[in-house]
Amino acid sequence: MTNSELYKVIFKRKSVRKYDLTPLAQEKLEMLQAFLKTVKRLEEGIRTEFLIQTADEVSSVFAVKAPHYITFYSESKAGYLINAGFIMQQVDLFLSANNIGSCWLGVAKPNKNVPQAKDGLQYVIMLAFGNASGAVHRESTQQFRRKSLAEITSIEGAEQLLEPVRLAPSAGNSQTWFFTGDTREIIVSRKKAGIIKAQLYGKMNHIDSGIALCHLWLSAEQQGKKADIDLTGQKVPQGYEFMAKVRLED
Repeated sequence: MTNSELYKVIFKRKSVRKYDLTPLAQEKLEMLQAFLKTVKRLEEGIRTEFLIQTADEVSSVFAVKAPHYITFYSESKAGYLINAGFIMQQVDLFLSANNIGSCWLGVAKPNKNVPQAKDGLQYVIMLAFGNASGAVHRESTQQFRRKSLAEITSIEGAEQLLEPVRLAPSAGNSQTWFFTGDTREIIVSRKKAGIIKAQLYGKMNHIDSGIALCHLWLSAEQQGKKADIDLTGQKVPQGYEFMAKVRLED
């Protein structure tokens, strides 16, 4: 699976919430396992691990009922939530590119039959996946419900670069990210949430920023540019919190 193929599916992926509960063929699961060994990380110094689970190993009254779930574990270190979103969005796109439905699950977690922590790694997030009971893709970008580019960036001349980022999924479709700077150096920040929303979405909004960075990285590469992503702090607009700095090089 090439990065170009992951990029192309951005424009038609959707969150699939209804599944044919028949398990996927073993060859498809093995294909996924092979891909997991190749995903790009934002922070190589953060240890992570994947676990593929079945429905009887997942706990949540809100969980989407699917034949399979992929659970992500990570060290709890600076940037680990952004790293998680960046990594797992590659998995989300890979599944969609292979006509396999998937959906981010923010409130589900492994049940008592599965460890909440593994070898010093803690549970972070999971995706439901399997064969969709309906359409696995959108028919056009008109079916996305997203903010306009003008609402998420002050950068001029970056429409082609940031359109794929605009289409990125987020918890509750909150789209809290904002992009400042210019077409050579982009500062990614997220809108600070109020007390109630911070409790509901604080963790997920950091993961969302990683998802957006995944789309930005793929978009830059599609335009023949290298995206150098730095998670160290920078000044951002009032009311926002710094997430990353992205330098774009030809």
